[in-house]
Amino acid sequence: MDLRVKVGGLKDVVLSEPVSPTGQYFNCSVLSTSILCILEFDNPFDDSSSLVLINDVFLPINPRFSSIMVEDKKGGKHWKRVEVNAEDHIKIPCFPEGLSPESYDHYFNDYLSKMAMDPLPQTKLLWEIHIIKYQTSNAFGSLVFKLHHSLGDGYSLMCALLSCLQRADNPSLPLTLPIFRNFLKPENDPKSIISGVPHALSCALNTVMDFGWSIIKSSFLEDRQSPIHSGNKGGEFHRINITTITFSLDQIKQINSCLHVMLHDRKNCHNHKSV
Repeated sequence: MDLRVKVGGLKDVVLSEPVSPTGQYFNCSVLSTSILCILEFDNPFDDSSSLVLINDVFLPINPRFSSIMVEDKKGGKHWKRVEVNAEDHIKIPCFPEGLSPESYDHYFNDYLSKMAMDPLPQTKLLWEIHIIKYQTSNAFGSLVFKLHHSLGDGYSLMCALLSCLQRADNPSLPLTLPIFRNFLKPENDPKSIISGVPHALSCALNTVMDFGWSIIKSSFLEDRQSPIHSGNKGGEFHRINITTITFSLDQIKQINSCLHVMLHDRKNCHNHKSV
């Protein structure tokens, strides 16, 4: 249900749903968090239909993509629907011509680093689309979505972007992902119930230990220094540099062993460095 309030005594402004506490937290005077989603293409990207795709496919996914965040007299924040001019939110950078893909890798990474640090203007929609038409080592072209975290969490935003895509083999079929099937014994099997008791006790014990350890670390202890946690104060305010590197599965396992941390087996990892 829309809320109508009077702003400045001049005209009525229609305010839609209130901004969630999490959304306000991610968009305040001391913190502004954005999510970068990069789509890489095997063929050169044709941007002639980009405006049509944004207006007909991207914007209808979520009303927040067509809304700005406004504040009422009591300090409460709401989403206000506005007219969208897609051209204002499409950015096409210009790099030097005739360079090698390796050289464009550096330009692309520097562009991402600068984009990550530039805050989104509060008077406009909280998203941008950057079209990279230069061939890098990984793709013929790239499409970068910069979405403010107040628009949604990572799961909802990824679902929104995936809903814009179609299957290459048959566009009429919905996009699907592999499903992990875990074949378990019937729950009424006495053996399966007995064998599950140690697992349940282990989960309960780990929960108590993790909760207690979290209380101790948040109250008395600090994280030890590591290649990931430098321990330097004010590191969150330093300029960041985004680089892309590809690891083999054997290298991932070696990193896991050296850092004593849990890493998912994935080939592409993005490294954010403070400099």
